[in-house]
Amino acid sequence: MLTIECLHPALLKAIAGCGHGDKILITDGNYPLHSCTNEKTEEIYLALSADLPTVTDVLNVLVNTMNFEKAEVMTPDEEKEPEIYGEFRSLLKTEELSKLTRHEFYEASKQENVIVGINTGETRIYANILLTVGVR
Repeated sequence: MLTIECLHPALLKAIAGCGHGDKILITDGNYPLHSCTNEKTEEIYLALSADLPTVTDVLNVLVNTMNFEKAEVMTPDEEKEPEIYGEFRSLLKTEELSKLTRHEFYEASKQENVIVGINTGETRIYANILLTVGVR
């Protein structure tokens, strides 16, 4: 029996194939996962209902399962930063989030090194994060 936090078989299999520099995308329920990733991205749909699970639920499990060296977020056109960014910083234990426009984020999510795309039930907008796998 596994004793780590992440128990989802498909997610475990997908992240086990990630190496240094590969990327994992966690999205809100509105994100067009199938059309805004590459054809090799393992798509995992976790949404059970509204806000179940949330992006931060998934992020919390992943940060306790592997290391990340960079986080990229989709920024809104208006200047007010989404509240979830504070949660991202807290969970990742960093102040630095690389901010991309919506279209830049979509393009970054289509790159070949995006190995896993995880769609959640998150209802907050701009709650998408692209994580670069680090080393120990």
